[in-house]
Amino acid sequence: MRDGDWLADTGMDIRGVLKVMVDAGWLPGGTAVVGTGSMWEFVAVGGLAEECEGARAAPDVHYDVASLTKVLATWPLVGRAVAEGLLDLDTPLSDHFPGGPYPGGAVTVRQILTHTSRLNPVTWLECYVGTGRDLAEAILSEPLDEEGYRYIDRGFILLGLLLERVLGAPLDRLAAEMWADMGMSATAYGPLPRSPSVAPTERRIPGTAPTWGVVHDEAAALMGGVAGHAGVFSTAIDLGVFARELLHRYSEGGPADSFAGYLRQSWTPGVFVERGYSRGLAWLVTDDGVVFHNGYTGTSLVLHPETGRYVGLLTNAVHLGRRRTGLGDLRAAALAAFKS
Repeated sequence: MRDGDWLADTGMDIRGVLKVMVDAGWLPGGTAVVGTGSMWEFVAVGGLAEECEGARAAPDVHYDVASLTKVLATWPLVGRAVAEGLLDLDTPLSDHFPGGPYPGGAVTVRQILTHTSRLNPVTWLECYVGTGRDLAEAILSEPLDEEGYRYIDRGFILLGLLLERVLGAPLDRLAAEMWADMGMSATAYGPLPRSPSVAPTERRIPGTAPTWGVVHDEAAALMGGVAGHAGVFSTAIDLGVFARELLHRYSEGGPADSFAGYLRQSWTPGVFVERGYSRGLAWLVTDDGVVFHNGYTGTSLVLHPETGRYVGLLTNAVHLGRRRTGLGDLRAAALAAFKS
């Protein structure tokens, strides 16, 4: 199918699923970017929330991307550190967090990126509040779980803390500099001002204001809103810019481009997850060569390196409850766009 036809058909399909979800009252609204090469198309359906005084979903509205933070911020910064020779994927964390021995000291960056680290899978950090204990030390001190694949946020929390040590600056500053270099002018860690350009997420307690402009993830909130696994806000426009840059580096980066090598390694199946899916470095990879990542709030980024096509989804599906009804269908529509 020609790129122009694919763009039009995919945009129509995504718009149709979003409209069903909005009309059914499953979410307030959402936006999407569908693109390939130099072409892209934006989809926007519905609104943001009743608190936003009739504001409509749009390509420049900021959404809390939740776990897309892992691939928008932490994963590329790890690639930068690797490219600069400051970090090795197979070096144990004990080399960077001395003071042990810790059970988690033997864990490597590669194991964290592939979710095979065996770290405690529970994300809650409340038990460390008021203890005066360093967070990285506390996480590394806990017993390791059984071997195998298990999606773990704590590993990316550790990576965020590690990047600050290796690259010598706060995570939000490192990420902001990287995004500016990529031409992403709207992506940032929160907090953001409450406004019609920011989509509220969950109203956690009836009768109170929703979480709005501050991170939805509880663990990231305890860390001041800046963490390796959550905390980033972005727009459909910036998701498109990010996808274009990655796909360009993938296809054009030569042997001397160490980040391109890291990128290709990241998008190669490494650890079996379930039938049809494997985990590369951070990203999920399908048997068809599609790579993607999802965010709990109702976000996704899907790319097909072979064709250079991509779909980015931004919604505040948690605004009306954590069941996030219909979100699976929306994500399935995005993945189906790449079926041959």
